[in-house]
Order: sequence, then C-alpha cells, then structure tokens
Amino acid sequence: MVAALLRRASVVNDSETSLMKRKLLIIDDEEEIRSQMKWGLLEEYDVLLAEDRPSGLATFQAHNPEVVLLDLGLPPSPGDSSEGMAVLNEVLRVNPSTKVIIVSGQSDRANALRAVSEGAYDFLSKPVQMDELNVILRRAYYLTGLEREHRSLQQQVKSDSFQGMLGTSPAMQEVFNAIRKVAGTEVPVLILGESGTGKERAAQAIHNLSKRKDGPFVAINCGAIPENLLESELFGNEKGAFTGATTQRIGKVETAQGGTLFLDEIGELPQPLQVKFLRFLQERVIQRVGGRKDIPVDIRLIAATNADLAKAMAEGKFREDLFFRLAVVKMKLPPLRERFGDIPLLAQAVLKRFSSETGNDKLKFSASAVRAMEQYHWPGNIRELENRIRRAAIMAEGNRINDHDLELTLTDVALSGTTLKEAREALEKDFINRSLTRHKGNISAAAAELGISRPTFYELMDKFGFRKPDSEATPA
Repeated sequence: MVAALLRRASVVNDSETSLMKRKLLIIDDEEEIRSQMKWGLLEEYDVLLAEDRPSGLATFQAHNPEVVLLDLGLPPSPGDSSEGMAVLNEVLRVNPSTKVIIVSGQSDRANALRAVSEGAYDFLSKPVQMDELNVILRRAYYLTGLEREHRSLQQQVKSDSFQGMLGTSPAMQEVFNAIRKVAGTEVPVLILGESGTGKERAAQAIHNLSKRKDGPFVAINCGAIPENLLESELFGNEKGAFTGATTQRIGKVETAQGGTLFLDEIGELPQPLQVKFLRFLQERVIQRVGGRKDIPVDIRLIAATNADLAKAMAEGKFREDLFFRLAVVKMKLPPLRERFGDIPLLAQAVLKRFSSETGNDKLKFSASAVRAMEQYHWPGNIRELENRIRRAAIMAEGNRINDHDLELTLTDVALSGTTLKEAREALEKDFINRSLTRHKGNISAAAAELGISRPTFYELMDKFGFRKPDSEATPA
C-alpha cells in the first residue's frame, strides 16, 4: 500500500515537473540521434520525439511545442528535403510563431538555408554540438516569450487606450484622470510638456470628452506662422485690409465657434497679439484685421507650450495677465523617459500602424531593440519614437527590427545609461557589432581583432542577442 502511494506520488511529481518544463519536439529518422539529443536536453526540456512526417505532425498537433528540431531528410524520402520542408510548412501554417530549428548535414546546407528563407528560425549542421544547440534553444525560447509579451501588449493597446492615448504608467494615469476632470468644465487649460509628448492629442481628448465634442476642434501652432501673418490667421481679415487681401477671410478663432481652439506654442505669440488675445478672453469678441465690427465668439480655449513661461514673464516677453487667464488649470505631460513601462506598449502600437505601409505585418522587435528603446533617453519623445520606428519598418531586413534599424547604437544608448555597468555593456555590444560588420560575419577574425577567444565571442553574442551568421562554421 505504502509502495503504491509512493509510486503514485512519484508519477504526480514527474508530471508536475514535466508541466513546468518547456516542450521541445525532435523530428529525426535516426533513432540514435533522437536518443542522444533527448538525454542531453531532458533535464531542461520536456522532450517529445517523432521519426517521420505523420508522427511529427501528430505530436505537434497534440502538444503544440514552442520549438521544433527538424531533420529535413525524413522517410520515405530521406535522400531529399521534400518531407522535411512539408513538415516545416505545415507547422508554420498551424502556428506561425513556432521556432523551427533545422538540423541538416553539411551537404544539405543549401536546403537548410532555403528552409530559413521560408520561415525556419535557424539551422545547425550535423554532428550537432550540444553547447551550440543549447545556446540556440535558449535564444529561441527567449524570443517566444518576448513575442508572447508583444501579443499581450497588443491586447493592452485595445484595453489601455484612452482617447487615442496609450499608457499604463502612473504618470500617464494621472494625466488621464486630469483630462477627465477638466473636460466637464469650461475653464481654460494650459498644457505643459517637452516637444513631442503629445500635447495636441491631450487637448483633443479634453475636447472629445467635453460638452463641445460635436463642435469643431481647431488647432494652430503659434510658432509655425510668420509674425506678420499670424494676426490674420487667428482673427481673420476683411477684403482690402492689406496688400493681397483680395477677399474676406475667417480666422481660426471664428472657425472654432461652438467648439475648442487649441493654441500650440503659446509662448511664441508676439506681444502685440498677446494684448489682442487678452482682450478677446476678457470680452469674448474679436475684430477682423481691417474691420471695425465686434464679432462675438463662443469657444473653449486650450493652450500649450514647451517654453518656460515663468522665465519669459520675468524677462518681459510674456504678459502675466494673459498667463493667468490661460493657466486656470495647468496640466503637465511627462517626457517619455519618465513613463516607466510604457515604451514597449507604445512601440508595439506604432509598429502595428507603420508596418502596414511596408506591407509586412509580421514585423517584430528583437530583444536588443526592446532593450535599446528602454535604455534610450528619447529627447524627441513620442514623435522621435514614431519617426525611428517608421524608418526601421522600411529598412529592416526580414521580419525582425533590431537596434541598428532604429539607429540606436553606442552614442545614443550607452551614453544615456545611468550606471557604469549599463554603459560598459552597451560599449561591449557596440564593439561586437562593429567588428562583425567589418569582417562580414567572420567570427574568428572578429574575435582576433578584439583580442578574445571564439568561445568568449560566442558568449557575448548570446548575451546581447546577436544571431550567428549563416556563413560561420560550427565553433570548435
């Protein structure tokens, strides 16, 4: 009785241990190779075995492993790659995120490369070196975890979107709460924040949640229009008011009637227009340039700036009475570097939007790209993030975007690190990449140039997420 209970407990424990391990399917027609790899990997993985296409696909369907080791030469045609390629295509059809690692002989290298071009994750040459296999497997499983997080982030994009704005960080949740509170009022709002933090989008969100949502939302950048044209742009003009005024023109203030007027870069408003705008805020009437008639206008005003208005007021460049009229409620948008945890979420949403421009909806970020984005200080904030990802989506080779596609290298990332360890690691990574590039993927030459051994070079490649060049032979 006791022995039976112990056997049962052992079975349960083995089952629980198996459930905790990551599933790995090995499809190979040689029993000796299957057994060797199984015993070499059993401690870390839940190893599943198959010897041909039918048994391989049946096992894959039953267990859905994240990684598959696949021999291309399978019965009944072990002399060619037809059966193995059929398995690869069916596996990726059922689950495109599966990482299929091709195991082939040196003579079948061309077919292995063809398999990689058709979606295989990587390939190894026989006889398999277990150290090299373990490195590739760990990287494959790490990537599947990263992709799982990305899919989760895509779901979060749907649930965490607030009026077109994304963010789960405490800093952005405070902004969302402030928007909800001020949206139901009519008070003027002054939005502060660095360039590229999304000030216009926040203003649009306030408008969308207000009772004026059915009215127009009119935006104007006070710093983008020449001073001699800005008054006419804001307040309109009558026919003949100045040279070239051949018709009556309605200004932005009037156009916003019944809705919201958003004045971006309000700190750039020239002093004569500051006086005229103050009069409008006090009396709620305007006069077009060249006109004498008072025109009542009912709008909600939101202004924004990245300038230091306190300094501008101290220097006499911005009127204090206008500032206090505009800043009944002040709202500060955090820079991207202070939005902890938001960067992967934003990057994934931006990539999804821009990947449609390239026609490649399979684009994903590599682990090195995600690390680089999280370490970078983003002086241009969300606007810079969007621009870098748009470029990367166009320039990336294959379906993976790395840190170099984003142009986030040593000078961008390493020097923005906050600790000596971060800077040192970024420097090592950049040296590895530059050396590989100079020597066109020749690891022996790159390692010799840096004065390190090939095993050390491989360790650094694994550490920083570099993929082994296809042209490089198996390391000794």
